[in-house]
Amino acid sequence: MNISAPCVVSLVWRLQDTQGNVIDELKDPVEFFFGGADLLAKVEEALVGQEVGFEAALHLEPEHAFGEYDPQLVFFEERSIFPEKVEPGMQFDGVPEGATTPGMPTDAIYTVTEVYPTHVVLDGNHPLAGIALRLEMTVRDVREATDEEIEAGSVSQPVISLIGSAQEPRQLH
Repeated sequence: MNISAPCVVSLVWRLQDTQGNVIDELKDPVEFFFGGADLLAKVEEALVGQEVGFEAALHLEPEHAFGEYDPQLVFFEERSIFPEKVEPGMQFDGVPEGATTPGMPTDAIYTVTEVYPTHVVLDGNHPLAGIALRLEMTVRDVREATDEEIEAGSVSQPVISLIGSAQEPRQLH
């Protein structure tokens, strides 16, 4: 079966920064919904029309991966609005309740980067924002998507794990 939307592709891959540091490696195949929110547009472009066994090595500039790093998404809030055991790597879906910094996007995931006695530093950038990436991938399987997957536009699995990261990863898209 050739890869075309909507379908599900099983991939293995090795994701590195441009210095060759491994960021993520899928040694066992993981399923992704093709034609939805599971894969980056440049990855889908490389896969369209391909079939099982296809291999590719992609170079992804930040604008084709997780965007440029935006220093305006880094801010601090009073320590008192956070749980007692707040620590670097913790994430909040949206601005934490009680936050006073105006104009921060409400739909971002904010990661705690530093904790001080009086304040906590939050970063709304994706952990891979601003980083050019190299992705080597192989298609291991292609199948028709189920009605539920088509409706959701996803197979609903976490797509990327950050090796050495303390936090739960966000999906790759």
